[in-house]
Amino acid sequence: MRTLLALALATALAPLCPAPLAAPAPSAKAPAVTASAAEDPFLWLEPADDPKALDWVRGENARSLAVLEGDPRYAALHAEALKIVNAKDRTPYAAFLKGETLINFWQDETHVRGVLRQTTLSSYRTATPAWETLLDVDALAKAENANWVYQGAACIRPRMTRCLVRLSDGGKDSAEVREFDLTTRRFVENGFRLPESKQTVEAVDEDTLILSRDWGVEGGAPTLTESGYPFVIKMLRRGQPLSAAREVFRGEPKDVSADPFVLRDMASGRETTMARRAVSFFETRYYVLADDGPRPLPLPLPLKADIEGLTGGRLLATLREAWTPAPGGPTYPQGALISMDFAALQARAAAGAFAPGLLDSIRVVFAPGPRQSIEQVVLTRGRVAAAIYDNVRGRIVTFAPQADGGWSQGGIDLPPDSAVGIVSASEDDDRVMATATGFLDPAGLWLADAAGAAAPERLKTAPARFDASGLAVKQFEAVSTDGTRIPYFVVGPKAMKLDGSNSTLLYAYGGFQVSMLPTYSGALGKLWLERGGVYVLANIRGGGEFGPAWHEAGLKTRRQVVFDDFAAVGRDLIVRKIASPRRLGVEGGSNGGLLMGVELTQHPELWNAVVIQVPLLDMLRFDKIGAGASWVGEYGSPDDPHERAFLASISPYHNLKAGTAYPEPFFVTSTKDDRVQPAHARKMAARMQAMGLPFFYYENIDGGHAASANLNEAAHRTSLEFTYLTRKLMD
Repeated sequence: MRTLLALALATALAPLCPAPLAAPAPSAKAPAVTASAAEDPFLWLEPADDPKALDWVRGENARSLAVLEGDPRYAALHAEALKIVNAKDRTPYAAFLKGETLINFWQDETHVRGVLRQTTLSSYRTATPAWETLLDVDALAKAENANWVYQGAACIRPRMTRCLVRLSDGGKDSAEVREFDLTTRRFVENGFRLPESKQTVEAVDEDTLILSRDWGVEGGAPTLTESGYPFVIKMLRRGQPLSAAREVFRGEPKDVSADPFVLRDMASGRETTMARRAVSFFETRYYVLADDGPRPLPLPLPLKADIEGLTGGRLLATLREAWTPAPGGPTYPQGALISMDFAALQARAAAGAFAPGLLDSIRVVFAPGPRQSIEQVVLTRGRVAAAIYDNVRGRIVTFAPQADGGWSQGGIDLPPDSAVGIVSASEDDDRVMATATGFLDPAGLWLADAAGAAAPERLKTAPARFDASGLAVKQFEAVSTDGTRIPYFVVGPKAMKLDGSNSTLLYAYGGFQVSMLPTYSGALGKLWLERGGVYVLANIRGGGEFGPAWHEAGLKTRRQVVFDDFAAVGRDLIVRKIASPRRLGVEGGSNGGLLMGVELTQHPELWNAVVIQVPLLDMLRFDKIGAGASWVGEYGSPDDPHERAFLASISPYHNLKAGTAYPEPFFVTSTKDDRVQPAHARKMAARMQAMGLPFFYYENIDGGHAASANLNEAAHRTSLEFTYLTRKLMD
């Protein structure tokens, strides 16, 4: 089984979001209120659906919306945002289904919740493809009186005519899974149907699922980890109730999660059922699962390694730490993509010793340099393709297996100095669909042959959403407190006045090895750049722009460097007279919301606007709220005295000081965010309220971790944010 339509809602929202909002964590649990009211007077705001808490939310929403929606510029900004998200001429990104059939998920003003649809490659090449609707989510939601949000579909091999569709109530990470028939265009009668849960589901064959989910209490103990994820994996046969599913793997309650996946050899089609056990957020153990045979076989890979795929018997993995497989043997560098003989790896696991055959089979496919990173790896039937970045500029590199165990290198010719990625890879041949985009260049979609047999064919070009003729992109570097050079992009007028008067929005993320790349945003361009604003994207530590080491530099008690990097970029903008504190605003979401909270409390003198989206802010209780326990590997543990002392020193919620002249921030969150949860934003805002400090607050009652469950909600959120930024930075 392969996952299709990973773009789904995230892609639909891409025109609005300059960079990802979400920390990479798929599920959550209800907050456990363990502190006392004396220690934290705003604990009552933590339960997401508590009536008293929701009354407070509605009151703050009404107060803030009266100002922002009442601003005379809001209506025009909102109309422009709606026009962009609902544009009929957006690029309909599609994925290979089988042969010449492509599949796509689409949302517009008519299909607010969206439609799953298909077409042929030949039709897709035309300006007006002939789409066939498979599933209308709006019609389904109306028929069932439900607030369904589509979260993707995965189709079952070998026929690929039935798919497992994920449907979420209001955008939560928890979802229901149903079997859908693409031929009849209906859900399968008496087919697989899994109730709402935090769950990972894979098809072993057309009549067997392997899944991890909340199985309830078994043997007196829950089947979710302390982070709120499943750790018990079972097999379910067609026609069986969930209670009859057979356990095949069990992790530990203190793990982050345990999830199944099916590893398919792209060259031969042979499949291996696997388990992925996340012992921490960044450490994973992999196991081969035997259907009826011996216990799960743990593979002797380093804890910080990501399996990328299997082809011709060679397993490909990306190393997030250096690896010396055998004492005295070679060391493979951190960040490298390597390959090895999969059968020999399993034999070594069974025997308990590294045999020469395995050691001799290990090859470095690609080793990034100090300012490079591997952002994406995909496999076609006979090739490997990777998105490689050099100083935050991307290219697609291809690799072909050689008879001697090595790899030859090629490439796909795409526009230079772009953000590149692979939307879909065919399992039937070596075709890929690849994109290239930049801050001022709408995304282009290419059909390319990873084997290099033909030049890339440009299938689609997204229309321009704003006038970029007078704009330019420049890359600068700021020097952080420890001397590290931090690159950042500035997008603004070619004839920018260097007098500090430019209304400037600075964005960053700084965590979880997530890279911030040059991306075209119609809303950002139309609602900000075209109106004279300047946009800045900072590549601070904590991200993945320069590989795992760039991320690890800001882990746990080293995290202050992330905040220092961001402040250094802000100061550099001021020194270069691109901006001034009066005209400089900042924005970030999720982990970036934590960044914004810290910058608000540590450097209130640098900014005049702070947009804090779906944030973490209470860093002494983050592990008790939502999926927070899973992020201890990133932030450290409040239960560890040394780490707690550091967390206390940076926690925005605990470092607010009455009487300080803070900029008036704008908190944006969602009641249905079951990942971070709205508790952080609520409590921070309530504490500011108690101190008499001004703020704006908007909590979408639906929306999940993106704070918007559909395109209309996304347009509303975005227009509110740019109204706020206009008031603070342009007036």
